Amino acid sequence: MKRRHFLRNTVAGAAGTIVLPTIVPSSVFGKNAPSNKINIAQIGCGRIARGHDLAETMEYDVARVIAVCDVDRNRMADGKKLVEDFYSKKLGEKYMDVKMYEDYREMLLNKDIDAVMISTPDHWHSQPAIEAALAGKDIYLQKPTSLTVEEGRQLSDIVHRQGVILQVGTQQRSSPQFRIAAELVRNGRIGKLHTVKVGLPGDPSGPEAPEMPIPDGLNYDMWLGSTPEVPYTEIGVHPQQGYGRPGWLRREQFGAGMITGWGQHHFDSAAWGMDTEYTGPISVEAVAQFPKFGFWDVHGDFMVKAEYENGITMYTSGGFPNGIRYEGTDGWIFVSRGSYVASASDPVDKEKSSKALDASDPEILNSKIGENETHLYVSDNQHGNWLDCIQSRKEPISPVEIGHRACTVCLVSHIAMKLSRKLEWDPTAERFKNDDEANSYLSRPQRFPYGTNYVLK
Repeated sequence: MKRRHFLRNTVAGAAGTIVLPTIVPSSVFGKNAPSNKINIAQIGCGRIARGHDLAETMEYDVARVIAVCDVDRNRMADGKKLVEDFYSKKLGEKYMDVKMYEDYREMLLNKDIDAVMISTPDHWHSQPAIEAALAGKDIYLQKPTSLTVEEGRQLSDIVHRQGVILQVGTQQRSSPQFRIAAELVRNGRIGKLHTVKVGLPGDPSGPEAPEMPIPDGLNYDMWLGSTPEVPYTEIGVHPQQGYGRPGWLRREQFGAGMITGWGQHHFDSAAWGMDTEYTGPISVEAVAQFPKFGFWDVHGDFMVKAEYENGITMYTSGGFPNGIRYEGTDGWIFVSRGSYVASASDPVDKEKSSKALDASDPEILNSKIGENETHLYVSDNQHGNWLDCIQSRKEPISPVEIGHRACTVCLVSHIAMKLSRKLEWDPTAERFKNDDEANSYLSRPQRFPYGTNYVLK
């Protein structure tokens, strides 16, 4: 089926509806299978999918992963084996035959699939999420929500129009210390909040990288997607052996570096405590170092200052401990992942001894939130909350609009790094004030036939 026909049929079938999970046919799981399972397909079978999204989701009995998709056939086959081995061990030999797709658009035509998890490189987040929403699928989307503000707005609007459940993978919301910190701040335990300091490291410049032959089994043109065509080199994509930290994370063509990589996690958590989840800063300014040599081109050391209409100023820099420090008139609270390290090569490795929750006075942390005070959304697992909300149709803990707003802080901060001057931001219009150059960074050219603009034509 041609792409244009697929999109037209998908939109026509999904427009204006709220899609409920389908009843799973008995032929899929056997005659004794329960009928309330959520059939899930995995888009992207790399490091995050294997170690996080698939691993956590499959632990829930209500979930059944029935399909995998990847533009790298070797990774797709590994993904199929991972899922089948899990279910064989848990439920019996040959319990499931997981279907493989090289093109997620074909996969979205499968009416047995209720939901998708998108664990692709950052430049492939918004487009498949929009197409999944148009196809009536519920979505778990890894952060960053988008690589441009325009794409993020398109995604949020489509998800709301279609009525699908989208959970953003900002899983710090499901870690109790981040909720506790935000509740204490929101309820005035450190007095009036005036300053927030976000610790976020940069990336190194890296080695030179010569052009290499495209590996067999990798659809490199589709992997590039809407971004410009550039020569293939392994450290610019992902390892051909193993599932170590991929090199695309340090290339601006595919991601903005740590400001979006970990930035959306921390800005999302900070906004929870600042009560700015559905807005953004009114000004942003930054300084940053960018590599002068080597293959990597994302930012290194940096400092961003963002001012909010409610009087709070947020500073972000690698010079602060990795995490979030709320400072008020009566004290401070610091929150982080503690000993969590994403991988051995991750820049946050030096922070492995950080406390998960700390305060200027330990008694602040023992304070109880009263019945009539602000109580924030409680979730003990990001994937489990998503599955619950698919069944209940309630809003998840990390809905798309909150994700878009947190991602926008990342993106306008990155623009400020590039321009090295103070920018006035209108969070309602989602435009910079009187600055055509800055506004030119709110979208990117998209290489046909890929990109959100072509989906929504």
